[in-house]
Amino acid sequence: MTADQADPVVTTPHGAVRGRYERGVAVFRGIPYAAPPFGPRRFRPPVPLKPWEGVRDAGVFGPTPPKPPYSDAFAHYLSDPVVPGDDCLNLNVWTPDPDPAARLPVLVWLHGGALTRGSSAVPVYDGHAFARDGVVCVSVNYRLGVEGYGLFPDTPPNPGLRDQIAALTWVHEAIEAFGGDPGRITLFGQSAGAISIGALLAAPQTQGLVRRAVLQSGPPEASERAKVRRMVRRMASRLKIPATAEAFAAVDRDLLLRTQAEVGRLSSPVVGGPAFGIVVDGDVVPRDPLDALVEGAAPGVELLMGWTRDEYRLWLVPGGLLDRVDRLGAVALAGAMARCHCGSEVPRGYRALHPEAGTAEIVGQLVTDHLLRIPLHHLADARPEPSYVYEFAWPSNLPGLGACHALELGFVFDTGEAPESRKLAGEGAPQELADAMHGAWVRFATDGDPGWERWDDRHPVRVFGDRAPDAPDGLAYTAHGPRDRELALWAADAAVTSPDSTPASDPDGDAPTRSTELRSAVRRLRRSGALRRH
Repeated sequence: MTADQADPVVTTPHGAVRGRYERGVAVFRGIPYAAPPFGPRRFRPPVPLKPWEGVRDAGVFGPTPPKPPYSDAFAHYLSDPVVPGDDCLNLNVWTPDPDPAARLPVLVWLHGGALTRGSSAVPVYDGHAFARDGVVCVSVNYRLGVEGYGLFPDTPPNPGLRDQIAALTWVHEAIEAFGGDPGRITLFGQSAGAISIGALLAAPQTQGLVRRAVLQSGPPEASERAKVRRMVRRMASRLKIPATAEAFAAVDRDLLLRTQAEVGRLSSPVVGGPAFGIVVDGDVVPRDPLDALVEGAAPGVELLMGWTRDEYRLWLVPGGLLDRVDRLGAVALAGAMARCHCGSEVPRGYRALHPEAGTAEIVGQLVTDHLLRIPLHHLADARPEPSYVYEFAWPSNLPGLGACHALELGFVFDTGEAPESRKLAGEGAPQELADAMHGAWVRFATDGDPGWERWDDRHPVRVFGDRAPDAPDGLAYTAHGPRDRELALWAADAAVTSPDSTPASDPDGDAPTRSTELRSAVRRLRRSGALRRH
């Protein structure tokens, strides 16, 4: 009997599942990996699933975790389908060969969405192309928002992250039956998914489960507990209930989502404000994940990581915030300095490097460097294991978006023909760019080499989507240190503000001001050539 005539059946640790053959690939959707997180289990860590009898159908996506919809401004660009139901701790598998003897590399996808939105059912994340190219692809649902990252006195923190650990454990135990190699598991995720991966790599419970990891537009980090607690307390105040898991568990789901959306309106990465996030909890997150990874956690794990050239444009273009920031001028720059904890010489240096840039671009790049590029540079510099760095530079065909946050996803998954990908990319996205990016991710998952030189003191960055005159392979080339001039400004700022720095005295015998010393440091960098203009 051929694949076209029979549905594939695979036995998991909890029971057998029946998938579908679609375009030569076996697909299993909505496989539960933990019990439904509601009733007495709401806001609690995930608990094991009870085995089932017979063969469970796995032909359609399972329920998505509770989440508020995107605002109209963001929904114009981003899709976020909702599948109702309680059994939301589920995952999907695409495999070219559901045979334990296949021993194929495995990619496990964690979606983004600020830990409040998104799911594995977004069509952009279809894993068919990975399976077509010899990789088993798994995508995971996990609890979001207050259900997954609320901080309460009467329940352990980070239940959403604990969901991901349960899913990764399931993959390690079950993936061989789907044709995967449990010794070649690569985690990959974008934005909040990449931040989650940083915490997972540093978690004691996951040691030995992951061979490689891809961090797209998200650094390892932990949120301030006070900031997350403030979100919970503001919700509790609006709901007129105690800020406890027990009280929140008694609230209707829809009401809770509406309240969460109202309280989180100002949680943009640029604006800041209270937001849900992963917190240090002494258990699955024993310390800040970036510190842990820099100091040797997850030994042997190879990394591929990067960003988009204009991350900030997805945060500022919807709703017209880009124009408003430009109009604010110096006020917006002052806000960015406060957001990034830097002195005035940093934005002044950006102005010198990019004299054609408007205020919104300066602010956006400042925040992007502070939140994303600096920690990823630091991580790549510190780890002895091979690291590879990329930048996605192709500008969307839609006005104003540029190479914005999340735009690379349709290219990584090779799903550019999906209407949901075109919502962000527009019409006519180059297939050769998808071939280049998707192929790099396949190669990295397969043997750890995406196709360009590993990170070293020359800072090689693979640039996707920006044609260079001498690039032999079209829409991809390697640049060395393309962000070094901007990041040198931060190094100067850090040198001045470091508690270990001992500034020299001025001619009158007084210690120089912070601003004076910072200007001196920047002048030294300029003389050294580190701040030459593009």
